[in-house]
Amino acid sequence: MKYYFDWKKNINENELNVVIDVLKNDGLVLVPTETVYGIAANASSNEACLKIFKAKNRAQDNPLIIHVSDKNMINSIAEKPNEIEEKLIDAFMPGPFTLILKKKKIICDVASCNMPTIGVRMPSNEIIHRIISKSNIPIAAPSANISGRPSGTNIEDIKNELSDKLDVIIDGGECKIGIESTVVRVDSDGIPEILRPGFVTESDIKNVVGNVKLSDKLFKKVEEGEKVESPGMKYRHYAPSTKCVLVKSDENQIKKVNELLNKNSNACVLGFSEDLEYLNIDKNKFINMGSKNNLNEISHNLFSSLRKIDTMNVQLAIIEGVKKENLGLSIMNRLVRAASNNVV
Repeated sequence: MKYYFDWKKNINENELNVVIDVLKNDGLVLVPTETVYGIAANASSNEACLKIFKAKNRAQDNPLIIHVSDKNMINSIAEKPNEIEEKLIDAFMPGPFTLILKKKKIICDVASCNMPTIGVRMPSNEIIHRIISKSNIPIAAPSANISGRPSGTNIEDIKNELSDKLDVIIDGGECKIGIESTVVRVDSDGIPEILRPGFVTESDIKNVVGNVKLSDKLFKKVEEGEKVESPGMKYRHYAPSTKCVLVKSDENQIKKVNELLNKNSNACVLGFSEDLEYLNIDKNKFINMGSKNNLNEISHNLFSSLRKIDTMNVQLAIIEGVKKENLGLSIMNRLVRAASNNVV
């Protein structure tokens, strides 16, 4: 790392010029977004984007999402959106929403993994938005983590594992949302399909265009060799090193957690504040994701909570799930993959 910039209170103009110069010279920058932190590089440069894959130890068939500042930049990197795509752009951008579009040649083949499409996102976070708009560079910025590990939502969680691989670290404080963007592709029938659920929910999209469907791969393992248009679909994701088991949300959830605790003496629980008093566990082995009645809070705390598991020195992490409804669908998508589909 050459530079560490603290922009929690304001963006320093001189430092901003340094960041832009680094990006123009194929460097890597750790940037905050409203969802999670990202590793940013010039999306037009094969060399720069290869550095992202190397830094993350990311498989080179897992495409990068391209971040833009406005609709003009969308038109410069992708083919003209159709009517449904335009409605989605107008409704959810800027924000935690990614749309799959046919790419133009300005986006390098490394970023798209040699596919004809790219995921396009317009972040609402002021820092990354300002970098893109002032530089006029489309930014490839996957989540800031070693591939397979939980994404980073604050600097302290991620700087040690990435600092020697980056040119600039920008500290923008904690990310507001805490899970990555919703990724949508509009199919040939004009129906949006959610490839990766996020903060923008199924019902949000339905309210805008009247129709939406879920990919059948949201909770399935994608086969080796199968191409995917969205990150987060194919590989083990969001996972601590500790073995995890996910307990579904139902009337017997607490009973099932206690049964697992009785069988595993060296375990921790990743759960909800209301449940601690009913669990047969030392409070020091309990990681609080928040209230089960506040999915926004759980979303915000999700990745930092998953990262705490490996600090507990246990053999098993028992995770409480939520109902697969609205934002709960997105949370469960991450938790199922964090537990490597080990669900009871």
